[in-house]
Amino acid sequence: MIFSTLVSTDELARHLDDPNWIAFDCRHDLAEPGAGERDYARSHVPGARFMHVDRDLAGPRSGKNGRHPLPDPEVFIAKLGAAGVDNGKQVIVYDAQGGAMCARLWWMLRFWLGHDACAVLDGGWGKWLREGHPMTSEIPVIRVATLHATARDGAVDARFVLAAMGSSRCLLLDARAPERYRGDAETIDPVAGHVPGARNRFFRDNLAPDGTLKPAAALGKEYESLLNGVAPGNVVHHCGSGVSACHNVLAMAHAGFAPGRLYVGSWSEWCADPSRPVARGANA
Repeated sequence: MIFSTLVSTDELARHLDDPNWIAFDCRHDLAEPGAGERDYARSHVPGARFMHVDRDLAGPRSGKNGRHPLPDPEVFIAKLGAAGVDNGKQVIVYDAQGGAMCARLWWMLRFWLGHDACAVLDGGWGKWLREGHPMTSEIPVIRVATLHATARDGAVDARFVLAAMGSSRCLLLDARAPERYRGDAETIDPVAGHVPGARNRFFRDNLAPDGTLKPAAALGKEYESLLNGVAPGNVVHHCGSGVSACHNVLAMAHAGFAPGRLYVGSWSEWCADPSRPVARGANA
């Protein structure tokens, strides 16, 4: 059996000594990029490797391609192999941000590289700690492997989004916090607002109070309402930089929907070009 959306903390605990399971710690703070790595050095799931959102899960920035453009696929595939990932490995990813960071690695493995055996730890690091599962500061000894993969066309660019604006057949779904979506406050990017016609689905609305993902049936009803007749495969997910948007992809997949596509550049790329239109307010 492979896990391709969520895996429980108990299930991961049972497989800590399984050489065919590999965990990645993706803890990250957008305001303090070094915090996640420091936290990992202090304590992490035994055997877990660390992946940095800026350094590992993103490529070079040009100032026009967003804050987290995709890395070169061959470089990233080699990096996964160096971490011990091959085509037979079950990969588990986690963070302490409700899944908003590690879902990027989940999306990259599953929908960009086609490695289906990748799942997000439901409840993340917080649930792991609350339940008293093992933790360590030891850096794992890694046996280098080879991952055979080819990058797929799972993402869209700004031209695609511009063409999709106003289309009744496409749903642009923004995963940022409501105040950032509306343009009331913008603490990261230089321009406030959102892509005209985009709807807001804050990624944290996918979570239950305990930090786990809501049940599939509940998410199904919520996304069905958002879709309003649009085919799930025609959803374009975006956020500030193509990271937390992957959480909405995860929620839709957990609810049994086709995942839609990711606008990797997201708002940080969109607003870098002053010729692109900007909307403010609720669902404008």
